Amino acid sequence: MQHFDLIIIGTGSGNSILDERFRGKKVALIERDKFGGTCLNVGCIPTKMLVYTADVASTPARSSRLGVDETLDNVRWSDIRDRIFADRIDPIAAGGRDYRLNHEDNANVTVFEGDARFTGPKQLTVAPNDGGTASTITGDEIVLAAGGRPSVPDIDGLADVDFHTSDTVMRLERLPASMTILGSGFIAAEFAHVFAALGVAVTLVARSDALLRAQDAEVSERFTEIARGSWDVRLNTATRKVEQYDGGVRLHVESPDGPGVIESELLLVATGRTPNTDQLDVAAGGLETDEAGLLKVDEYQRAVVGGTRGENGAVAGGAVVPGVWALGDICSPYQLKHVANHEQRVVQHNLVTPDALVASDHRFVPHAVFSSPQVASVGLTEEQARARGLEISVARQDYGGIAYGWAMEDTTGFAKLIADKNTGLLVGAHIIGPQASSLLQPLIQAMSFGQPVKNLARGQYWIHPSLPELIENALLQLDA
Repeated sequence: MQHFDLIIIGTGSGNSILDERFRGKKVALIERDKFGGTCLNVGCIPTKMLVYTADVASTPARSSRLGVDETLDNVRWSDIRDRIFADRIDPIAAGGRDYRLNHEDNANVTVFEGDARFTGPKQLTVAPNDGGTASTITGDEIVLAAGGRPSVPDIDGLADVDFHTSDTVMRLERLPASMTILGSGFIAAEFAHVFAALGVAVTLVARSDALLRAQDAEVSERFTEIARGSWDVRLNTATRKVEQYDGGVRLHVESPDGPGVIESELLLVATGRTPNTDQLDVAAGGLETDEAGLLKVDEYQRAVVGGTRGENGAVAGGAVVPGVWALGDICSPYQLKHVANHEQRVVQHNLVTPDALVASDHRFVPHAVFSSPQVASVGLTEEQARARGLEISVARQDYGGIAYGWAMEDTTGFAKLIADKNTGLLVGAHIIGPQASSLLQPLIQAMSFGQPVKNLARGQYWIHPSLPELIENALLQLDA
């Protein structure tokens, strides 16, 4: 049995903990797959490289309204895929592994490549990927940064058919002629845009009556309306059974119109993600999860037992498990890379400076959906603000009401801002339309630093006639 000062499980954001301040410690770093975690290998980065390609591919479909006739001549899928993985992602992952294994800066770091499981408090067994003898290790401090994986629903026959998840669909050998996507959230919406833009006939199957239901109701309604004009969207549709057939995969579904069948060459299951706490057997380590399987942590990212998760994502009122920390998708309800990076910096500080702990700041966590159109959001929806009893002012500005919106001929996008009349501060911002993820940033800043909406609107210049005038005009409408 080997003992370490620090054990880190996962090489996504957790890998960034180890800087020069840890070179005097004996460290174990455990990774069962590729270095870099979800974001690098199967998440944010490769998907956005695909989305940008899809945005370019979809330009000809919209160009004629501007008086420019364009055609999409060809889609070279193997070139698209290899630009992302062979040329960019895979070398970065391999380089990260090589750095930890071979660079002199990491002489104090022992890398374990395999599956880790708790076998007691602060004790782990690691079964190596090469099938060799398992190692048992202990540590003074343990950081769980082992992320999550695609969740697969319990549908009759699904386990017996060939299907893909977000982990595998980006490395297809060839594009299918048709694809059915199960899901209605971020992942489903982004991949529907990607593959439809590249020429695949996409059918999206949603159990609910709208897509992106977690968004503000107006945004969800508008996105659903646009999506139904672009893809074959089946709402209020339950999948009862899945089976393989000669041409691909067949779904037996139940919808308001009655039972039916959906056939396609490929099935993509995009019904969310689940934390990897079960695969680590955290209970054997004396750790506790919530009903969603997320490891319970307090505001300082310390593992806790008991307590209740608050609106900021942290668990309050629990008993601290000394020396065990967690960050990212294994413990966070946000499941966003920028949140994992923030929590990594908090854990790093708290490991180095245990007598001056800092708390994670989850007050204003933004997110974006890189579909077509883009959606970006921060803070409360209108429904949430009213449910809290806030006296609010709501503003809505269409892209079509500003000069750059005219240039783009955008007729569907809008920004929606929500302010607290009593404080004069923004409490929510929601945008659907081109470059929504970029347009949201000044509003995140305003909320984070307490800038009143009146000062934000008139206390600075807004470049005319740029796209941010969408935000300026919305701010000017607020009565706060």
